Amino acid sequence: MENGITILGSTGSIGRQTLEVAESLGLKVRALSANNSTGLLEEQIRKYKPVLVAVYDERAALDLSKRVSDTGVRVVGGPEGQNEAAGHSGADIIVTAIAGMAGLGPTLAAIRTGKRLALANKEPLVCAGEEVVRTARECGTEIIPVDSEHSAIFQCLAEVRLQKDEARLQNLSAPHPATAPPQIKKIILTASGGPFREMSRAELGKVTPEQALLHPNWKMGKKVTIDSATLMNKGLELIEAMHLFGVAPQQVEVVIHPESIIHSMVEFTDGSTIAQLSNPDMRLPIQYALTYPERRPSPVKPLDLLQIKQLTFEKPDLDAFPCLRLAYIAAEQGSEACAALNRANEEAVARFLNKEISFYGISDIIQEALKSIKG
Repeated sequence: MENGITILGSTGSIGRQTLEVAESLGLKVRALSANNSTGLLEEQIRKYKPVLVAVYDERAALDLSKRVSDTGVRVVGGPEGQNEAAGHSGADIIVTAIAGMAGLGPTLAAIRTGKRLALANKEPLVCAGEEVVRTARECGTEIIPVDSEHSAIFQCLAEVRLQKDEARLQNLSAPHPATAPPQIKKIILTASGGPFREMSRAELGKVTPEQALLHPNWKMGKKVTIDSATLMNKGLELIEAMHLFGVAPQQVEVVIHPESIIHSMVEFTDGSTIAQLSNPDMRLPIQYALTYPERRPSPVKPLDLLQIKQLTFEKPDLDAFPCLRLAYIAAEQGSEACAALNRANEEAVARFLNKEISFYGISDIIQEALKSIKG
């Protein structure tokens, strides 16, 4: 980590927290990128002094370049600029936190550097998981997930990963990262249930975007928060887990866990289940991705089980939350259906936030998109 990090999507929730973690670890920030939030980006430039900054909006990039001309930072614009920042050679770790499909190109550009990729963007794996995994394998790129659930699974699989490393050292046959070891029976993805966990289908049909944005446990961007409310976030994570850990859809079980203390679990064929527990704070999985395999002191409050007193689990209601059911269908159908699911969801969430459709209008649009693929 001597040469520091690049953060793609530095003005978003994950990007801002990554900068906080990087500062606490004493890491140098080499490159940053954003869509068009140039006010915050200027503050970050003056504080962290990167060498290169990319702004997707080209007009905003030109304006920012003038405003920070006294800093010596080079500002580039457009999608090519995002890819240039992703491939910046001065960083050892590249954090991809660009929301939506706009993150696919920069993610692939980051992978091609052969540097560690701290992946905080679901959509590249959801829509192009086979290409992402294949490119990472060809380039020898290490992908460390930043999502709290996938970070938890990654941590639970530490022993399995050690066995793979030993096999490679001994020149024995070892499965590549996208092949599930035979000792894994299933992955258990935990979900908070969002703000509407106890509502009926009739009640859910009347909820507003303002209500949907009030997540009980996490502070996230608007799109991810709505996905959490519909449980689509968990559906996207199911597809992401398939590619990251080489499991089939039927090997991923979603369980509602309102306390958000157990971030995910892995059940093994011998009957053992390993879980990762911590207070809900994204700085912990971010730091783990930056320091892996080391564990360093962090600002995250330690877990006090005596204060928690109980951990509860429920089966998700697929009738009240059809987006999760649709994600399982897409996962079974394959990459084209997964890409269609993601596109339709991005469109539908934007329309819901604009109050053009109802809460269930989101799943209706996704279902129609999957029907067109099936036909």
